[in-house]
Amino acid sequence: MTQTALSTLSFTSEGVTCAADHYPARTDALATAAGRPVMVMAHGLSCTRDTGLAPFAEAFADAGIDVLTFDYRGFGTSGGEPRQVVSLAGQLADLRAAMAAAASLEGVDPDRIVLWGDSLGGGHVISAAVDRPDVAAVVAVVPMVDGLAAARLAARHHAPGQLVGSTLRGLRSKVGVAVGRERTMIPVVARPGEVGALTVSGALEDLTSIAGPTWRNEIAADVVLELGGRQPAKDAARLTCPWLVQIADFDRSAPPHAAAKAAFAGRAEVRHYPGDHFDLFPGKPCHDAAVRHAVTFLTRHLAPAGD
Repeated sequence: MTQTALSTLSFTSEGVTCAADHYPARTDALATAAGRPVMVMAHGLSCTRDTGLAPFAEAFADAGIDVLTFDYRGFGTSGGEPRQVVSLAGQLADLRAAMAAAASLEGVDPDRIVLWGDSLGGGHVISAAVDRPDVAAVVAVVPMVDGLAAARLAARHHAPGQLVGSTLRGLRSKVGVAVGRERTMIPVVARPGEVGALTVSGALEDLTSIAGPTWRNEIAADVVLELGGRQPAKDAARLTCPWLVQIADFDRSAPPHAAAKAAFAGRAEVRHYPGDHFDLFPGKPCHDAAVRHAVTFLTRHLAPAGD
């Protein structure tokens, strides 16, 4: 097949214009008469599509999968107001709109959509794949699948005063919006003891090392309240397509045991890595293995019958 360069496009989600990148497949190895499989990549929390996704997307394109990456509403170069505010319902709607956009790309098979998600996005892809016969496979990377379990894990790695302070800022932000004031903003990542959404040691350095130019280290503080009720693990048992769960065994942000429990409920294939939350990303010790395992998994399940 003729290779096509990376292209930028946009799609609409609930009236908001979301920006996306399309990485065309570089081989027809996984193509059928209906077309090539197409992947949508859902990032975590505040991350933008220029933050660490390209090496994954390039590897999947090399394997024969078209890839669509996108920015959630209010982040990166996507539209939407207010900015830097996480809406879990909004992000799920954006993911589903991205799936529709991916299915409409030239040369792809709309009935072979692949979902890849990391961290918060790793939970989103589970929920988005339920009751969708057009989803052929799911890859969940260090997925955050249980908000309550994540809160308990945070309590182990943070001083009580820091957690109380974060919760109070979240409440202040939420109440402020209700009475017409601006939201309270906090850093996404900060050093231990500082104010931030992720403040375990190394998180600041790990995320900023892969951050792209559109990523901002700022997020509305009420995210700490939003995440507590998120439980995509409850959807795991309803998944019917093949799915791979990639777990960092020393993850201090997304509870490994919760991901393992969800994987068991959904009969997923599981891969374990001796690292922390960001150690499967580019430049980190587990990245190459994580990419290799995902490509092998997807090639096995997406190869045309008889190959």
